[in-house]
Amino acid sequence: MKFNYRIVIFALALVFGIAFSMPSLFQTKEGKKITLGLDLQGGLHMLLGVKTDEAVKSRIKSIAASVKHYADRKEILIDNLSFTATSVSFEVLDSDDIASFQSFLSKIEGAKVVQNGSTFVVSFTPKEIQKIKKMAINQAIETIRNRLDQFGLSEPHVAKQGKNQIVVELAGIKTQQEEQRARKLISRAAKLELMAVDEARDARVYNMSPADAAEYGDVILPDAKHPKVKYLVHEIPILDGSMLTGANVGFNKNNKPVIDFKLNAEGADIFGDFTGKNVGKRLAIVLDGKVFSAPNINERIGGGSGQISGNYTVLGAKDLAIALRSGALLAPVYMMGQRSVGPSLGADSIRESMIALAGGFILVIIFMLVYYRMAGLIANIALIANLFLLLAIMSLFGATLTLPGMAGIVLTVGMAVDSNVIISERIRELIYEGKSMHKAIEDGYSNAMSAILDANITTLIAAVVLYVYGTGAIKGFAITMSIGILASMLTAILGTHGIYDLLEKKIGKSKNYKFWFGIEG
Repeated sequence: MKFNYRIVIFALALVFGIAFSMPSLFQTKEGKKITLGLDLQGGLHMLLGVKTDEAVKSRIKSIAASVKHYADRKEILIDNLSFTATSVSFEVLDSDDIASFQSFLSKIEGAKVVQNGSTFVVSFTPKEIQKIKKMAINQAIETIRNRLDQFGLSEPHVAKQGKNQIVVELAGIKTQQEEQRARKLISRAAKLELMAVDEARDARVYNMSPADAAEYGDVILPDAKHPKVKYLVHEIPILDGSMLTGANVGFNKNNKPVIDFKLNAEGADIFGDFTGKNVGKRLAIVLDGKVFSAPNINERIGGGSGQISGNYTVLGAKDLAIALRSGALLAPVYMMGQRSVGPSLGADSIRESMIALAGGFILVIIFMLVYYRMAGLIANIALIANLFLLLAIMSLFGATLTLPGMAGIVLTVGMAVDSNVIISERIRELIYEGKSMHKAIEDGYSNAMSAILDANITTLIAAVVLYVYGTGAIKGFAITMSIGILASMLTAILGTHGIYDLLEKKIGKSKNYKFWFGIEG
């Protein structure tokens, strides 16, 4: 007896499908399950705007910090270092050092350098400004997605909309506390800066206006714990969060939560150089424009590590560490609109979708049984296996099921049974021509294969394009349809062929083609 590998593969696929779809079908505590999307289980929908001009200003500020550090490291005297929202300007006091600065500035990507004698003005080209703005939006999308992944939400949807807007959909947000925590985590800039306190003028900070401070190249910042306490710090930071490589929750000697941070090699060098030259002075640790601490520098600090202390809860410290780890937002985001989707809408959607899915499924099964008899039953067995396999694969990958995804499952039912309709019709034609049962089955599958492959491959290509270029809802439809098509190739073609191979002799002996294929022999 010839080994029937097709029926073995089909049986294994069926067992696999049943085993791994059970956690989703019965919502068991253990096992991987399909995640329901925002439209099915409720959650939070937000539309965010991105202040892309702030990203340009932030890059300009970084250039100013780099100029200051370069001058300090090379022991070059510069004067009148200042910056605006679009440019940095400074003067090199020794003409012998001009060439060194020209070389340094030429390495800044996209920079437009205007030199007038010993005075330099650095800005960005229009092309670079557009690049920075585009990068700010893409970085905001990636940063928000990373934060939400670490927050513990499965399959958050974060996508660009329009020119400078971001859509965020969070399924499973049910309480007001979860909603507020998620909003705060998303919108927090998490911009870390280490800034030198202006020791010469800090005592007069309460008698100074922001304009007075700006005349000295300073800025007035409030204390994070006590807003009435103010600090006068140099506006150009020593270094910023772009040099951060890690941030984790720790505990100080009083067992209070703190955030321990780590800098990269460049940041560690800058930090070490500054602390070595400024022993006895204060260094302000600034987060999102507020001073969290301003400790005295007692000695040179090497290793590139530091600590942010504050009046944190463990949960608050954890969220701040997540925000720092995932990166600061190059451009601030602001809420343009939000709405909560209640779980009752999800329950209604699920019920109506299940009615549509069950109704379509039952009608297809009845049609196949009435029109094709036993061939229809074989096709229905393959169809059921296909659905189990589809659910199992989606469960294993933790895929999100949305309303369009359920529409994709309904379409998969039609696509899967369509293959068997073509095969059954080809077998019927060959039986009418008087072919033997073995010949009718083999040639039936062979003749039908080109039409089936053409239909499935073109549909799969369309699904891939929908997934690549579509938004969240369209992606859900594309995923279920893609998995369904691939599963149907295994069940509706290989599986049914194996069943026919198993029953071939029995069909040939009975000659009852009305019973087997719904035709008169």
